Amino acid sequence: MKKLIFFAAGLLFAGAVNAQIKFGVAGGANFSNIIKTDDPNFTTSYKTGFNAGVTMDIHLIGPLSFDPEILYDTKGYKAQTTSGEFTQRTNFIDAPLLAKLKLAPGFGIIIGPQVSFLMSTTNTYSNGFSTIVQQHYEDDANRFRKSIIDGVLGLSIDLSSNVDLRARYTLDLQQDNVDGTTQTPRYRNQVWQIGLGFKIP
Repeated sequence: MKKLIFFAAGLLFAGAVNAQIKFGVAGGANFSNIIKTDDPNFTTSYKTGFNAGVTMDIHLIGPLSFDPEILYDTKGYKAQTTSGEFTQRTNFIDAPLLAKLKLAPGFGIIIGPQVSFLMSTTNTYSNGFSTIVQQHYEDDANRFRKSIIDGVLGLSIDLSSNVDLRARYTLDLQQDNVDGTTQTPRYRNQVWQIGLGFKIP
């Protein structure tokens, strides 16, 4: 899958050699949680994280551009259990392949797929007296997908010719843990993002 994605991205870049291309960097805050599939009694709340990375803006035609990115993203959630508070933090390398359509000067919508590669998972249990940190849930941690297809929808507002405000919603289109585990149900990540992008003049 990785080779196919990078090959497709390479073809798009090659076809855009004569297009107007702008490079940049971006970063912001993540507000992440999960959508449960089969356990309504497993209650979770949002966890704050961050995203940062490099961007490209490739003008295609008229108001349409192609905006691929490579981002480091921290996601996760919090849950209250009988043993105390449980917090999961997952670190991903995300590769959004987005189309941006300008609806008005300085304002546009972005939409497209994203491939997320899981780098690491940290789980923290705290009961108010002690804290336990684990790098995996349990011995069956390999049930968690190492790569996930997401969908992205958002807005882009130009604050200047080289700075834009970014607001997005990202949702996993696949279950992260296909069979569930003894401690969590099957779920998908959802992330609200807000941040700034800086184009290199």
